Amino acid sequence: MTRPLVIGSRGSKLALWQAEQARERLRTLNPQAEIRIEVIKTTGDVKQDPLSQIGGQGVFTKELEEALIDQRIDLAVHSLKDLPTILPDDLTIGAICEREDARDALVLGPGVEAESILNLPQGAVVGTSSQRRLSQLKALRPDVVVNDLRGNVDTRIRKLDEGQYDAVILACAGLVRLGLADRISARIPTSEMLPAVGQGAIGIEIRSDNEFAAAAVSKLDHRETRVACLAERAFLRGLGGGCQLPIAGHATIEGDRLTLEGLVAKPDGSQILRDRSTGPTNQAEAIGAALAAQLIERGASVL
Repeated sequence: MTRPLVIGSRGSKLALWQAEQARERLRTLNPQAEIRIEVIKTTGDVKQDPLSQIGGQGVFTKELEEALIDQRIDLAVHSLKDLPTILPDDLTIGAICEREDARDALVLGPGVEAESILNLPQGAVVGTSSQRRLSQLKALRPDVVVNDLRGNVDTRIRKLDEGQYDAVILACAGLVRLGLADRISARIPTSEMLPAVGQGAIGIEIRSDNEFAAAAVSKLDHRETRVACLAERAFLRGLGGGCQLPIAGHATIEGDRLTLEGLVAKPDGSQILRDRSTGPTNQAEAIGAALAAQLIERGASVL
């Protein structure tokens, strides 16, 4: 590297952890490089209304993408699940880093005992801001009360510990990365709650013409994670969905075979369509698109 590399990041503790990890890995690969982090506030950070009311997918990435396009930063580090599946023409994903546990986590409040969401106390109050989590939770446990929960991870756990909720559902990956794995009461099986598309993965977005940034981040790319996430994102793109409609997708790889599970639900969990598709890893995006078409044929577009 012959000039400073500027990383754009949201200002939350988790976002900064992810940006710092990217910076440290880049420094390891380029010991003489000058790399700095620029903190950028996004709509999702400023507004605390439900995500579906303030714009859904893209509320945590729009301002970072604008900074990329304006050349104020060289790369943006995102939680991949926040990044829309259709990017501006002049931007691309330069790397997808190795995935942490993609599952959701059940975090219990003081005095609450449960081994899973299936045996939460009758009428338990559960906090989440995710329509995807809400719909799947209500399908399994129609009796629980689901209340909206916004804020960073520390804020959500503080509200739980204050007794505002009996339990909250968060991403395992975020808790692990923040050193809070001991707060995970149960890792929810994907058979019970399918994760968000891209959950647990970190995406690094760059300008398509920025060869300097592309060369720098290329070694951070993890092939298996990228292939799985390409399938998941193609599935979401095929459904034309975001935070407005509960959609979940998770791909796993064994050898040269990829299996993608996908789900579309009514927000109240009264109807869920779920299916899977399998094929060779070199056809990841086609598998995702095909699974979206399968669910549309089954009625996903009219839920």
